[in-house]
Amino acid sequence: MNLVRDMRVDDTNGDAEVNGWVYDSVGGFWFRGGVKFRHMHGTILEVFDYGEYESLNVVGRVVDAGAYIGDSAIYFALKGARKVIAIEPHPGAFAEMLDNIRLNNLENVIIPINAGLASKPGKICIENVDLDATVVTYHRPGNCNSGIPAVTLGELMSRLSINGGEAVLKMDCQGCEFDVILNDYEHVRLFKELIFEYHPYAVNKPVNALLRTLQRDYQCEAKGSRNRGVAHCIKKQAQ
Repeated sequence: MNLVRDMRVDDTNGDAEVNGWVYDSVGGFWFRGGVKFRHMHGTILEVFDYGEYESLNVVGRVVDAGAYIGDSAIYFALKGARKVIAIEPHPGAFAEMLDNIRLNNLENVIIPINAGLASKPGKICIENVDLDATVVTYHRPGNCNSGIPAVTLGELMSRLSINGGEAVLKMDCQGCEFDVILNDYEHVRLFKELIFEYHPYAVNKPVNALLRTLQRDYQCEAKGSRNRGVAHCIKKQAQ
């Protein structure tokens, strides 16, 4: 599994073309094979070309927190996931995700939710950043006049009848992984497999705080630095 790559925006289209992506000027989308995206983003290359999630077993359901423009959700659906619950707080990214889901005819597989994952119900305060900047921004729970709903794992699992023993939890939410794992572990531990980016700098807590909690129930492999990386955790077999 490769770490997320920091690519300059002006390099992304060129990298996409090198990797075989083609822009259809008539339809107004990028495509390769049967996959289509309205706009090219570095995260699409991370997911489809650089193997960020290739180690996951996604045959069942996937909760995708920080779904951005739908790249990972579409990847999971095409890899065989029966349902993907795609959670994205940023309104611009969410709108583009809806467009990409339609382009790929995956409305019956991907359930998009405009919310932020958190340990408690409430509001997510959306920072005033554009679509490109939201991939490095933690939209935090808080008391804000205007915001979007915060959704919890417990609420999702109850509302959508998710059996954690057959489900994967993916988090790329720039800091929410600390809130969810440390404060709602009773629901996190129900999932058979986890993969998440960790961002200690966003919350001023060490990644070891997450790994110590997770080691109760999971075998985890973390790749990266103390400041940023990816952890893949598989549920330990019952003794």
